[in-house]
Amino acid sequence: MTERETITVADVSAGPGGDGTDPGTTVSLPAVEILTGRGFITGKSGSGKSNTASVVVEKLLSANFPVLVVDTDGEYYGLKEQFEILHVGADEECDIQVNPEHAEKIASLALEQNVPIILDVSGYLDESQAKSLLLQTTRHLFAKEKKLKKPFLMLVEECHEYIPEGGGMDETGKMLIKVGKRGRKHGLGIVGISQRPADVKKDFITQCDWLVWHRLTWRNDTKVVKRILGKEYSDAIEDMGDGEGFLVTDWSESIRRVQFRRKTTFDAGATPGLEDFERPDLKSVSGDLVDELRSISDEKERRESELADLRQELEKKEHRIAELERELEEARDLRRFADQMAQAMFQKAEAPYRGGNGRNLDRPDEHQRALREYEAESTASTDEATAATGDDGGDDSSQAFEKALDAVTAADEEAAVNAAASADPDSDVPFPLAADPEMADNDDEPSGATNGESTGGERLVSVTASTEPETDTDASTETFNIASPPLPDGEVGTVAGELRAQLAEFDAVTRRMLAHYQSQGIGDPVTAQVAAGGPGDHKVAYARNRALRKAGFVRHAGRGKYAYALPDHVRNEYAHRLHPDSFDEAVEAVEAVFTDEAVAAEDADEAESTAD
Repeated sequence: MTERETITVADVSAGPGGDGTDPGTTVSLPAVEILTGRGFITGKSGSGKSNTASVVVEKLLSANFPVLVVDTDGEYYGLKEQFEILHVGADEECDIQVNPEHAEKIASLALEQNVPIILDVSGYLDESQAKSLLLQTTRHLFAKEKKLKKPFLMLVEECHEYIPEGGGMDETGKMLIKVGKRGRKHGLGIVGISQRPADVKKDFITQCDWLVWHRLTWRNDTKVVKRILGKEYSDAIEDMGDGEGFLVTDWSESIRRVQFRRKTTFDAGATPGLEDFERPDLKSVSGDLVDELRSISDEKERRESELADLRQELEKKEHRIAELERELEEARDLRRFADQMAQAMFQKAEAPYRGGNGRNLDRPDEHQRALREYEAESTASTDEATAATGDDGGDDSSQAFEKALDAVTAADEEAAVNAAASADPDSDVPFPLAADPEMADNDDEPSGATNGESTGGERLVSVTASTEPETDTDASTETFNIASPPLPDGEVGTVAGELRAQLAEFDAVTRRMLAHYQSQGIGDPVTAQVAAGGPGDHKVAYARNRALRKAGFVRHAGRGKYAYALPDHVRNEYAHRLHPDSFDEAVEAVEAVFTDEAVAAEDADEAESTAD
């Protein structure tokens, strides 16, 4: 295209407001100014503005220049009578139905393959979808033109709907204004068409390079003409004939009164009359172009089908979760029943006729306190039992839940039997089963031993030994020298000594588990036990882990995970005894006896003793 290439669209007409040119003189417009500039065509309904826009488009298409028409009323498909133009939108009459996902391909066809396009937004029931399609298409046109810099015209009907004078603009309007301000230097031109110039943003109108003013009669609209062109033109514009208008162009610096020529293609926007309506034969576009867009539609349908399947599967999962929650509530009811049974057994054991002293069980004695501690730990026991089953929320969630339920129920029943037997040695209830060490870790509660004899006030680690494989028994009974390394002076040493004394009651594997948590920060009991040289048994691992948690050395971190908590424990429990600057010193003094080096030294001493 050369700078001198033009398109002929009108002839000079007689009447007030002309520039003195002889009537009948042809009016031609430079193609490059139309393609890359900013234009505005206005006039009341029936004045000829849509005909003028169609004439401009026809002339550009005849010269093989690319355009994209944003059709808001479905009246431009008549161009297909003469030109091979791609008609896309929501109606069945379109070559293909499109949505915002097709925007990039539409821009690519228009700019890279020089395909003229009618973007028909009149058939979308959802206005937001139509605006989104226009917004995305315009964005891609603007982005591609930055590199291509190819003269290209975008014509927008009813532009006042997108760039209104009053009220705020949405993202679509802002994008069109952006094209109006910056599109020219990239080669992207825009023409706005509206029957109400008073409703169109003045920032757009005043920046236009060429304007066409057809007949206007409404006072607010003629005021716009008066403000932009002058009183002479605002007076004359009310009496203009159909298709007649004032043509204002920056490149000629003139205002001409012209009569635009009639369009040559089918006028789909004409007002219907009484005569029979006959649809013309329309040209079809290449099937390959439609296939490119159809592949995007097929991909969208496939994704929507997959989403529907996923939603259905999600509904099934949610239904299953509801069932599991109901079963869990039933398990809690069973646990409460076990608590009541244990309470009843305690009462029976304390009755005077059983040899008891008739104590009031509401008083905080050792048995009642043990029962309350058990109840307080019920929820944590449930979490740990669930984690021990390996439930990860996958497809085997039902089986994992049932395993967790069995573990909790067995623990509840066993706690009741153990409590009753401990309170009443003469009862016919078997001696504490000690099948689950988790239920017998209270300092004030008797624990079961492997030989069936009571061991008094032993801590949980002794019970653990009874449930572990024989290969782990020696490790569970190892001694622990808390005197080395030496303790700090003052209150820091006293606190560290108390915590070391608690550590001394744990077996070596449990201490190594704590060292594992200290090095990793967070982990699960089974992995920690295996890393500590213990077996991979879930029950034993969680028994040892619970002892550490009860002592405050680790804390529950969710879904079977536990975090190292000694520093937090020192800060929370000993804040009244230690200065804040001494917390770290106390923690280091305690950690010194269970770090990898300390445990390794302990193992070396044991090996030397065995050799002797």
